[in-house]
Amino acid sequence: MSATVSFQVASPHGPRSVTVDYARVGNGEPLLLLHGIGHHRQVWDPVVDILAAERDVISVDLPGFGTSPGLPDGLAYDLATTTSVFGAFCEAMELDRPHVVGNSLGGLIALELGREKLARSVTALSPAGFWSEAERRYAFGVLLAMRHISRRLPLPLVEQLSRSAAGRTVLTSTIYARPGRRSPDAVVAETLALAQATGFDQTLGAGRAVRFTDDIPGIPVTVAWGSRDRLLVRRQGVRAKQIIPRARLVRLPGCGHCPMNDDPALVARVILDGSR
Repeated sequence: MSATVSFQVASPHGPRSVTVDYARVGNGEPLLLLHGIGHHRQVWDPVVDILAAERDVISVDLPGFGTSPGLPDGLAYDLATTTSVFGAFCEAMELDRPHVVGNSLGGLIALELGREKLARSVTALSPAGFWSEAERRYAFGVLLAMRHISRRLPLPLVEQLSRSAAGRTVLTSTIYARPGRRSPDAVVAETLALAQATGFDQTLGAGRAVRFTDDIPGIPVTVAWGSRDRLLVRRQGVRAKQIIPRARLVRLPGCGHCPMNDDPALVARVILDGSR
C-alpha cells in the first residue's frame, strides 16, 4: 500500500517542500530501501515479504523517480542534497537511524547516510561511486542508452516483448542476470519508470564527479556485488573494501546489477544479516 509524506528541506534560498512516495510493511526494526537511478521502489518487491517478516520495511521512490515528484527549484539532484532529503524523510517518518539498504545510486546514498551517522547499519548492493573514470563513462553511456531506448519504444512493443523470456532479456539483461525471472508486468512498469523519470538527467549529471572516498566507522557496513554485474563491474567491490576496511564484502553468485530479482532468498539473507 503506497503513501505520501511531505517535509521541509533547507536550501540556499530557504526551506523547500519535498514530497516522497513510499510503501511500508512489516514489523521490527526500521529498514529503509533505496533504489537506483531510473528505477522505482518496486524493484525491491521480490525481497520485501521476506524482509517484512523481521523488519519494518519502508521502500521509497527517490525524488524525480517512480511516483515521487521531482525536487523543487532551489534543490539540486546531487549527493549532499539527496542525503539531506532522506535525513529529513527519516525525521518526518519518526525513523530513528534506520537500517538503510540501497542498490546502485541507492547504495551510494545509503553509504553517505551511514557516513553522516543517520543510519544504524548500511547494506549497499553494487553501490555507485567506486568506479574508475573509464568505468564511470562506460556505466553512464549504458544508462543513457537504456534511457534513450525506453523513451523510443512504443508501449505496445514493450508489452509484446515483456510476454516472452527472450523479450524480457532484450529489455532488462543489462541489469538482471536472469531477466526471464522478472514478471512481464514488472518489466513494463520499470521500462516506463525509466522513460518517465523526471530526475534522471540531473541526477546523472550530478554523478559525474562523485567518488566515495571515506571510511564509515562505528556501524556495520555490508557491500555486496553480483558476480554477473554488467553495469558496475565487481572489482569495484574490492575498492569499496579498501576504502571501508571493516565492511563485510559479499559475493552474490549468478546475480546481476539488481540482484534482488536474480536471487531473492540470498539477497534477503544478506540484508537481514547486515542489519542485525
